[in-house]
This record gives sequence, C-alpha cells and structure tokens, in this order.
Amino acid sequence: MEHLEAGALLAAWEAGLASDDGGRALLLHGLARPGSDAGELLAVPVGRRDAELFAVRRALFGARLEVRTDCAECGEEMEFAFDAGDMGTAVDGPGKPIRVEAGEWTVEFRLPTPADLAAVEAVPEHRARAALLARCVLRAEHGGQDATDRPLPDHVQRRIAAASEESDPFADVTLNVACPECGKATRAELDIASYLWAELDAWARDTLLDVHLLATAYGWSEPEILALSPLRRRYYLELCADA
Repeated sequence: MEHLEAGALLAAWEAGLASDDGGRALLLHGLARPGSDAGELLAVPVGRRDAELFAVRRALFGARLEVRTDCAECGEEMEFAFDAGDMGTAVDGPGKPIRVEAGEWTVEFRLPTPADLAAVEAVPEHRARAALLARCVLRAEHGGQDATDRPLPDHVQRRIAAASEESDPFADVTLNVACPECGKATRAELDIASYLWAELDAWARDTLLDVHLLATAYGWSEPEILALSPLRRRYYLELCADA
C-alpha cells in the first residue's frame, strides 16, 4: 500500500477529528480504496470492509494488536496480544444475492453494508435486527408463494445469520479470552475501525510533534520533514536532544 504516505494519513486524521465513528470508519476505508467515493465505500459489505481495514492496519503498524478488555466475571482488566496477520486476506464474497432454504422458506438476501448499519442506528435495539433484515432481504417465498413482506420466523433468521457469517466472516470478530485471575472466558468484540482510529490518532499527534521540533531546530517545512524516512527523522530528533 504505497499510497499510505504521511501526508495522506494526516489528511484523513484531520478530517476524522470532526467526524463521528461512522465517518471515521469511512475515512479509514478510503485509505484502503483510494479513488473510491463515499457511495462505493458505503456499499461494501461490512466484513469485507473490515478485512481491508485489517490490511491497512498491518501495513501501517504491523500484525500484532494489543487488546484490553475487562473480565465479564470478576471485572479484572485484561491485556493480551492478538495476531491479525491473516485478517486482511479475505477474498471477495459472492457478488450475487445469497440464497438460503429453511423448511418451506426460500430467501434471497444481500450482505449488510455500512450504509445499512447507519440506517438502522437510530432504531430501538429490539427492532434493529428486523429493520436490518428488511433492508437486506431481496425476496422471500413460503411454500412457493411470495412472502417478501411477511416477518421471517426465528429459524429462518438464524439460517440467514449463519449464511451471512459464512460469506462475510470478518463482519463480527469476537475473541474468547481467559481471565488470568478467575479463569473464566470473556467474549471480546474487536472493532477494527475504532482500534485503527485510536492508533492513527496517536501516530498523528506524535508525528506533528516531530514536525514541530524539527521545524524549530532546522527551519524545514512540514512537507520536507514528512518526506524524510522515519529512521532519518528519528536520528535528527536524537541530534536535537543531544544539542
């Protein structure tokens, strides 16, 4: 990902400061697909987007993630390392609608996208699943008769959920972590968009501090300083500290 140069990263970070979580995820996804407009990015299935964000993270900061969470049993704060080396290598899922059969039901649906999640964000939690299904189900039949506008039974919804997970496995990355204190397992959801944004924010602030110090010491412009390799930039900073 040669396009992930410091200027582009700082521009994405600057724009993200005034955005909400959804806007930041969109900006980060734009780093994975340079040249794509918002409409194109919002139409990518959520899991495929997150796989691409994992690839961006690996290119910028490596494959090892340090994750923190609290034990659901005893409340102990846990910190563990997670290797995401294979999380950004997903191939494109099916471009055509997914078809499932459950008893007398036959349903065709598409995978949820960031646009779908944004559309149901304000829906009460107990209705969000139904609202998401209504957006993603393209056609439903029961006993050979059109039933697209009918509520889907629970066993059909479970079949759709299983097919979605199989086709878009990175849409929900959940880790099972054993607590070192009580030994109980805790399920921890890994939101790569939020995780990557936090890392980009820390990197951007550190980089701007480097720019400030080197500009003060040498009179260089920001583009000149950002054009330096990280190694050379660090060496000049060490010289400043020794002066």
